[in-house]
Amino acid sequence: MRYIFRGVAMLALWSATPQIVSASSQQQMPPPVEIHARRFAFSPAEITMHKGQATTLRLISDDVPHSLVVPALGINLQVSKGHPTEITITPASSGTFPGRCGRFCGSGHGSMLFKIDVKD
Repeated sequence: MRYIFRGVAMLALWSATPQIVSASSQQQMPPPVEIHARRFAFSPAEITMHKGQATTLRLISDDVPHSLVVPALGINLQVSKGHPTEITITPASSGTFPGRCGRFCGSGHGSMLFKIDVKD
């Protein structure tokens, strides 16, 4: 009986270990960078990232459907009000990467510009 209790206790301890590791690894990831899209601007309109460091971008629409397109970084996020979307990217090179709204959202659509600065 004593051996059964020890076996069950060891199994419980062993099965809890991966959950503890997962929780601690999730805490190391910084919170997502929130980008709000609304007619006719992104807020913020410019962000800074670091080469080789994973960053999660969360796009939120405050009014009508929008998108965020940054071709050089492979970003093409579609969003509508009430349905945020996310992408996690790890830039491989430094530089300045322009972006824009890729979904027509009205007369000022052409002024919806965005920029990502990637530092070493």
